[in-house]
Parts: sequence; structure tokens; C-alpha cells
Amino acid sequence: MKKRLLTMILVFAMVMGLAGCGTKNNSKIEISMYLWDKNMTRELTPWLEKKFPDIEFTFVSGFNSMDYYSYLNDHGELPDIITCRRFSLNDAAHLSNQLMDLSETKLVGTFYDSYIENNRETSGAIRWLPMCAEVDGLMANKDLFDKYNIPLPTNYQEFVAAMKKFEDNGVQGFMTDFGADYTCLEIMQGCAIPELKSLEGTTWRSKYESEKKDGEVGLDDKVWPTVFKKFDQFIKDIGITSEMMTDEFSEIVQKFNKGEIAVMRATANDCVYSRNTSGQNTVMLPYFGETSEDNWILTYPVLQTAVNKKVEEDKEKEEAVLKVLEAMYSEKGQQCLSSGNAVLSYNKNVDIEINDALSNVKDCIDSNHMYMRLASTEIFAISKDVAGKMIKGEYGPEEAYQDFNTQLTTVGEVETPEVIIKQKKSYSYGLGEHGNPASSSVLNTLRKGTDKQIAIGFWNVATSSVFKGDYTQQKLLWLFTFKAFTKEAQYTGEDIISIMEWLVNKNENGNNPIRHKNFIPVTSGMEYSMKDNGDGTYTLDQVTINGKAIDKKATYSVLLVGEDDCITNDIYCGCPMPENLKAKYQDTSDDYRVVFVNAVKKCGQFQEPSDYVTIEK
Repeated sequence: MKKRLLTMILVFAMVMGLAGCGTKNNSKIEISMYLWDKNMTRELTPWLEKKFPDIEFTFVSGFNSMDYYSYLNDHGELPDIITCRRFSLNDAAHLSNQLMDLSETKLVGTFYDSYIENNRETSGAIRWLPMCAEVDGLMANKDLFDKYNIPLPTNYQEFVAAMKKFEDNGVQGFMTDFGADYTCLEIMQGCAIPELKSLEGTTWRSKYESEKKDGEVGLDDKVWPTVFKKFDQFIKDIGITSEMMTDEFSEIVQKFNKGEIAVMRATANDCVYSRNTSGQNTVMLPYFGETSEDNWILTYPVLQTAVNKKVEEDKEKEEAVLKVLEAMYSEKGQQCLSSGNAVLSYNKNVDIEINDALSNVKDCIDSNHMYMRLASTEIFAISKDVAGKMIKGEYGPEEAYQDFNTQLTTVGEVETPEVIIKQKKSYSYGLGEHGNPASSSVLNTLRKGTDKQIAIGFWNVATSSVFKGDYTQQKLLWLFTFKAFTKEAQYTGEDIISIMEWLVNKNENGNNPIRHKNFIPVTSGMEYSMKDNGDGTYTLDQVTINGKAIDKKATYSVLLVGEDDCITNDIYCGCPMPENLKAKYQDTSDDYRVVFVNAVKKCGQFQEPSDYVTIEK
């Protein structure tokens, strides 16, 4: 009897053990990935979901800011995979202890040493990986060069001479937007890349990027004086005027496309776009040196990626995350990320076809004359300030060097921002049984604060949990999805059902508005149910208000929240809004961020979330 009982216990234990293993194998590994821009949802995120069916991804369009990730980290919500564009080791240093060291992974070995070394900390750790090179340089209208029989320059003196010939012919030789911090930063560095890439230049950069506290490392006295001398010479040789500090980039592009400007600072993607829209033969030129062998192109990563250190606590998850990163940095992954844009790769054995717009800088690419810009937040701001003073004639190169160095080494007082609300309750982020509590709370607050009966968010309107505690304006804006434009309308109940069908059902053209779960619409003042078709698509079932079917004939004041482009554009979901519904709404006159902040102020607290959706299997 005892033997039989023992056998039954063993059999039961084996069955339960197998059942447990089966449950683990059948459950998906959950990975959260924050995107620096919605462009990553064009081809990359759908490709990753298809490639890794055993992974449950949460993709969130966050913000291009290290401060944003610090904010999430302060509340224990740092995502598994982080992406950011505006980056320097200097800015990212405070997050270092929260991120995985990737230096021993095989993925790091796929990078060209000269680029990955820019991200190596003094400890030897590498926590950030650069993805794809955006190419920055001088965009030239070759048709204008041909028209005036001016050859494309191959060095700095030829470039100066070409700009003078255009001026003699009544054409603006060079013009660009020095009112933008990135333009000041890039041209200032572009004028002296050989010096910045020298041993002295790279040694200084390493010290600056790894400084222990703000203001600890100033400019060196060998490389940087030359940077300012060359930039000052560029201002004088090309005839840079204060007018270039007020013209907007879009205005300059329009003049360029009309043939009124021969050369401007731009990226290779700007060059391709200009070709496609104006029909002119535009090409990229490098930042010129004394000889053609001294020419360089300036590059910066389309984004940088890092991994939350907590991922290491789960080996299965860690392996999955590293596989996702390897896929992202593969040839196919980088092609999906670039979506046909003119980019280069920092990785060996990754062949991204060089766009024809880069034909004139191919020698720089082949000789690896690709400089990765220095782009800390403070360098951006100081570059704009000092460059502006040089262009206005207030500073010569020596004064510019001294002021830049003073600003770099002076730590200013940080003003304490005003607290707008003290939130008493927290609401979690993530799709639950009846929706995303944080997104529901945000939309309920917007609806109440704008005095609307119903609010509909095209997709997730929040980027994190609603946290308990003080909210400044910046923290409020970090909670609200970027470009969540607001529109007002008077819709009938029948119109509202049509809107929900547009946002849920597979479109007539075969496209799916809910490409992944973050695209499940959020509602306030009403509920809806939909059927999960099991193939990644959904079908709307019913729309209700307080559990009762919406009155099709009644008229409701409605707030629409979200960026149309994400749903309607072919490169995203490709599901255009029905014209009869589009004709009935009007854009809110105020900035969408102003609408949100004012709504929060009016409510005084984020509202309780609602059970706004039921998903039937």
C-alpha cells in the first residue's frame, strides 16, 4: 500500500512538474522597449514581433532625453531596452549603475573599434550601443553648379571660391539655420574634425565624457583654440550673417529647392527628401579640409540603445533581450530601422546600400573619415550661444574660446520648478483585463478638464504609470505621449461607432490599425468591447455608456487625442480616417501640451481609471 501510494505521489509530482514546464514554455517572455521616436514603429517593431513570436513586447514612444529616463528610473520604471538619440556619455553617466555592461557580449565585437570606443567608460564598461549613422554635411544643388559652370569643390579653398562665384552671379552661395543649436554644434565641430580626431582631441574627449561631476573638465589649450580659429575663418570666408540666426530650417529648404541657395548644412536624409520633392539633383558634400584627403563627414547615431541591469536577474529574459539586440543590429534590423533612409552602419559586415545622394562623399566613407559628433546637452546649448556671438561680431576666436570654457566649467544654480499638482494616488502602466489604468487616468483627466462628454485616444496616451507625488510641468509632459494632438467634434452615436470601427477593425485595404497592443484605443466617458480574432486583428463588438448601448441618434461633444499620422500614413498603419468623420472635427487652437497641462490644473488630480475595454477571446 505504501509502495503504491509512493508511486502515485511520484507520478503526480512528475505530471505537475511537466505541467509547470509546459506553462513556462507556453508563456511569453515580456520585454518593454521605449522608442525615442515613432519612426521606429514603421518597419522595425512589426519585424521584431514577427521574428520573436515567443516574446510579448511593450513598445512605448517615449522621449529623446536622458532626463526622461532618469525620471522613470527614480520611480523604478526603467524599461528593459532603452533608446535615445540626443546622447553623450557625459549626459548618461548618472544612469550608468542602472544599466548592463555589454562589453563582453558578442554584439560589441561587431562594431568598428573607432566608433564603439566613443562609448567605453573609464572602467572599460560599454553600456550604450550606437545604431546607424545619420550623415551630416553640406547639401549642394548640383544643378546650380552645372548651370553656372562651377565645379563641385574638393577642398576648403575650392569651396570658398565656389561660394564667391555664386555670389558674383547673384545667387546665395551658402545659407543655413544658425538659430538651431544642432547646426551651431555640427558646423563648429565640422570645421575642425582633423583636430578633434587627433590624439590630443580624442584624449580630451575621453576626459570630458568621463568627468565625475559637472564642470570638472574644461576645454584643452591645444585642440579647441584651433576649433574656434577655423570656425571664425569659416564665418568670414563664407560671409555668415546674423540673418542666418533667425531663418527657420524649413524656410531655408524652400529657398534651396527653388534654386535660390547653392549649399546649406543638412543631413543625407534631407538631401534625399529634397531630391524627391524638388526634382533637383542634390548631393552631399563633406566638411572640407585643406586637401581632399582632409575631408570628413560628421555622423551621429540614429539612436543609442542600452539595457536595464535588472534584466540580468532573469537569465532567460537576459538571453531574450540580447537576441533582440542582435536582431536590431543585424543587416535586416538596421534596414528596417532606416526604412530606406540614407544612413551608414557602425557595424562590420552590415551592408546598407549607399544612397546615391552620398556619391560625392563615398571617398570619406571608404577611408573611414566618419567623425561621430560630441553632443552633450551643455555642449549643444553653449555652442549656440557662443556661435551666435561670433556671427554677430561680438567675439573673435580667443574670446569665444574663453567664454565657451567658462560656461563649460561653471555650474549654474538650478531653479526649483513649480509644483503644479501633488498627486495622491498612483495608477499602473500596462494593458490589463480592461485596459491601461495609467492611460485611462490621463484620458479621464483630459475629458473632465476640457468639459467633454467622450474622449477617444487613437492609441496609448500615457508613457508611464501615474506616480504618486509632486508633478512639475516637465513631469506632466513626460507622462503625456509626444504629439498627442487634440481635436474637438460634435459626433452622433453612430459616428462614434464608426470611429471605433476605424480604430479597431481590419481596414478595407487589408491593413490593421492595431499593429501591436499599444495601439489598442483608449476611451473615456464610454466603454467598448472587441473580439480578439487570434491572428493579430480585432473586431469591434459594441460601444456602451455606463453599460448601455450608445444612442446612435444622440449628439455628443467628443475630444479626439492622438497623432493621425500614426494611424493613417501608409508607412505606419495605413488606415485612413473616413472622410465624413474627418470633416466634422476641428483642431484645438491651443498647443496639445497646453490643453493637457490646463486640464490637469483644472482637475487638481489625475482622475481614477475606468474599465474602458473588454477583449473577448
